[in-house]
Amino acid sequence: MRSAGEKTRIGPRARSGRIRWRFKDGLSSNRPRRRRAGAGIAAPAIAQSAPEIKWRLTSSFPKSLDTIYGGAEVFAKAVAEATDNKFQIQVFAAGEIVPGLQALDAAQNGTVEVAHTALYYYWGKDPTFALATAVPFGLNARQQNAWLYYGGGTELLNEFMKDYNVIAFPGGNTGCQMGGWFRKEIKTAADLNGIKMRIGGFAGKAMQKLGVVPQQIAGGDIYPALEKGTIDAAEWIGPYDDEKLGFNKVAPFYYYPGWWEGGPTLHTTINLEKYNSLPKAYQSVLRTASGFANMDMLAKYDAWNPAAIKRLVQGGAQVRPFSQEIMEACWKASQDLYAETNASNAKFKKVYDSMVAFRADEYLWWQVAEYGYDSFMIRQRAKG
Repeated sequence: MRSAGEKTRIGPRARSGRIRWRFKDGLSSNRPRRRRAGAGIAAPAIAQSAPEIKWRLTSSFPKSLDTIYGGAEVFAKAVAEATDNKFQIQVFAAGEIVPGLQALDAAQNGTVEVAHTALYYYWGKDPTFALATAVPFGLNARQQNAWLYYGGGTELLNEFMKDYNVIAFPGGNTGCQMGGWFRKEIKTAADLNGIKMRIGGFAGKAMQKLGVVPQQIAGGDIYPALEKGTIDAAEWIGPYDDEKLGFNKVAPFYYYPGWWEGGPTLHTTINLEKYNSLPKAYQSVLRTASGFANMDMLAKYDAWNPAAIKRLVQGGAQVRPFSQEIMEACWKASQDLYAETNASNAKFKKVYDSMVAFRADEYLWWQVAEYGYDSFMIRQRAKG
């Protein structure tokens, strides 16, 4: 009995003079097989297009915030799972590689490949960055997603961000935020005058028109500044995160709504050269994983904020609405700021005009079904 693979000469010589060989495994050949030293089997095309890659991501947030810092971990895990761990992204908290407010710079200059951050932190470079996250009296969370995904928002923003060597995709949303913690009661617009307040992004410019002295401080540094009296007030996100950071221990008055952050978006911000060098399949994985992190974060906040605000109230927090006078004064200050910025910055105006036009149509629709339904349900809850 011949061993597997042993060849047997069959049939007459072909006209070419070659001998045809048949192999026991069913294969046939016109010549004996020879194995060359170092020769290997070529990898399938799909394997060639899925290289092993390791990237680093810097977050703008501390690890203690499992919601907003956790968005980067959700993103990285989704990328690894979708690529059978061939594309791995290691997540670093604020301060581990660069400070939280330098995350964009790190992605831009290639210190890391990815930053998970709120782009309005960088409005000082150009106020157009603020429109990527949230601006005073902007869009709510669902409207923000609609504009970014289907209203041209992402395309306009990435056109702008080419100058900074990054490309960004929605990677989280907190929902409408609270108006912040104050050491003293705020009843009128005049009460804001002279207040030193930690407030993120472009909104601080609007608050300045009301006499507020804005301070941009990273999340992990807010509590000690509020405790020491370096600042008089601070806004961060909402009940779940604010409780973790302990603001209620040093500032009893908790105001709402955060009119400057109706639906703030976090972004997965990627070095443009690194992104362009990836296989198309990996680019798609990054966008898809970022989209999942975007949805996941908003769901967590919606699920966890209700219980947190109950605990805060039980612990002595005094939850107050901003008065109508304050809201009207803030609206006017914001519109004045937009007029000034549009007149001096064509890039900002291009993106802002798109957002405002989208907002007008959204609220035309929102007042019909969404607002009508929610208003009824809120009244029913109040009845018990």
